Amino acid sequence: MAPKVLISDKLSPAAVQIFKDRGIDVDFQPDLGKDKLALLKAIGKYDGLAIRSATKATEKIIAAAENLKVIGRAGIGTDNIDKDAASRKGIIVMNTPFGNMITTAEHAIAMMFAVARQIPEASASTHAGKWEKSKFMGVELTGKTLGVIGAGNIGSIVCDRARGLKMKVIAMDPFLSEERAIEIGVEKVDLDQLLARADFITLHVPYTSETANILSAENLAKTKKGVRIINCARGGLVDEAALAELLKSGHVAGAAFDVFAEEPATENPLFNLPNVVVTPHLGAATTEAQENVALQVAEQMSDYLLTGAVQNALNMPSVTAEEAKIMGPWIKLCGHLGNFIGQMTDEPIKAINILFDGEASEMNLKALTAAAVAGIMKATNPDVNMVSAPVIAKERGVKISTTKQDQSGAFEGYVKVTVVTKERERSIAGTVFSDGKPRFIQIKGINIDAEIGEHMIYTTNEDVPGIIGTLGMTMGENNVNIANFTLGRAEAKGEAIALLYVDEAVPAPALAALEATGMFRQVKPLSFDV
Repeated sequence: MAPKVLISDKLSPAAVQIFKDRGIDVDFQPDLGKDKLALLKAIGKYDGLAIRSATKATEKIIAAAENLKVIGRAGIGTDNIDKDAASRKGIIVMNTPFGNMITTAEHAIAMMFAVARQIPEASASTHAGKWEKSKFMGVELTGKTLGVIGAGNIGSIVCDRARGLKMKVIAMDPFLSEERAIEIGVEKVDLDQLLARADFITLHVPYTSETANILSAENLAKTKKGVRIINCARGGLVDEAALAELLKSGHVAGAAFDVFAEEPATENPLFNLPNVVVTPHLGAATTEAQENVALQVAEQMSDYLLTGAVQNALNMPSVTAEEAKIMGPWIKLCGHLGNFIGQMTDEPIKAINILFDGEASEMNLKALTAAAVAGIMKATNPDVNMVSAPVIAKERGVKISTTKQDQSGAFEGYVKVTVVTKERERSIAGTVFSDGKPRFIQIKGINIDAEIGEHMIYTTNEDVPGIIGTLGMTMGENNVNIANFTLGRAEAKGEAIALLYVDEAVPAPALAALEATGMFRQVKPLSFDV
């Protein structure tokens, strides 16, 4: 059955066509997002939800979304999506951060020009029949210092445009390397240096706990007298009331805001102040940008629903379509490794340690880690997936660590998962053979070569004669066919293990019969989603 996607906001017809061309059943209801009750009633039958800003994907809506796998936001901001609720339910939340980069950067530059030359006020005055030429004295941008807070995708474009205007550009961004700063032609500084030196300050960071109120009253007081501040990023980054007071005192010469702490902004401390330019969140409001983000979200959601490729996800590691082809077997392997340990572990887990060797160490480790953690958690929560597993692990206080190393043995690469509980450590390793099939290669430090099947039996015992015969005879007596049989031992007459891959779930009488022989320390039925 084809996946079903609901588009509950206005989106380009071209995006609708992309879903249809990819074989996805799409329901285009551009006004549904405005009706919360109607959306709540309808959402349960869809695999995907494509939205812009009008639809509010609240915790209540997400709770009713029984089949939902992905929410795609055509745009950058996802404040209208309860990402915590989506993550707990295993729903991927993705946005389109690149479709409106140029548009938003250009709007910031336009706002900078507008506040530098007081264009809106001069226009309004002239429209009113006045000719107040001497009233609107502006400043040039050439030679001025622009302080850019956040030099990521959009911020770096602003830096490029500002350098073209012959401005000196300084940037504050904890993720900006010295090499990248040289590449984009800016001087890397800390926040205090930026505040003290900048003639213009523009913000290009997301709203997070670290960036909230980054231009607080205290930091605004550190700015150079006559500074002009532009915010086309997110509301809540600037203390608007404190900025209003500094505008009134003349310390700040002007401000240009496209975003506000509360939106829609029908009133604000910055409104009706001289030389303050305000626009109603128009950063992405160009024909080109709206078309771009609509097409991108349709392609991304289609890729995920049809191939498992994850792009621009906010609550899961991204996996490109190319990576998905190569990593698919490894992701499945990590899931199996985790699932084995999860089924074997009854006590609370304190830590999960994952070792990536050789070929595996060069892959997308975040995705592989998420798969392993999901496999572990599935033993107690069958509905968990790669999105929700890390959230559940964090809520339970489980510490997750990873290690990578160069190829260290006969295999081109392998993954080893170790779980730590209060009572013990348990580990298992596996690899992917050239045929693309995952295999278990080590359990409890004992080397094996086990094919993974839907139904399996794991036993531990002392290495003594008769084990193979007992296992085979007991399965035969209970009409269970063995597809594959793997043995391993630490040393002669030491600890030994066996893994049986069987055609159907092993009945309880067969397990009881094995235990009754007294030959086995442990008899454990296992199941895997192959």
